[in-house]
Amino acid sequence: MAYFNVSNRKKMNELKEKIVSEIKKIYDPEIPVNIYDLGLIYKIEIIEKNKVNIEMTLTSPNCPVAESLPKSVKNNILKLDCIDDVDLKLVWDPPWTKDKISEAAKLELNL
Repeated sequence: MAYFNVSNRKKMNELKEKIVSEIKKIYDPEIPVNIYDLGLIYKIEIIEKNKVNIEMTLTSPNCPVAESLPKSVKNNILKLDCIDDVDLKLVWDPPWTKDKISEAAKLELNL
């Protein structure tokens, strides 16, 4: 039984890595960093083997890509053969700040 749990956890980690990889293909149009490293993705939760919940934010509520960026995230994740459904929520709490940017992206942006 423990072997099954370890195996299942490994599969979930592999799936999450694939999801992150798809998200990293999307860049903020104003900042030359992918939205994952920018810190816009707050939560990736695999509910079932084929359903994912995503919570994300934008750099600003007035962001010009407020409509298209979440759609891009959802569409990229749905490209994965093993994902049938993505529930994406746009959240504003906590608000995004530059503190959420990954260390690698901060170096890239000279922050």
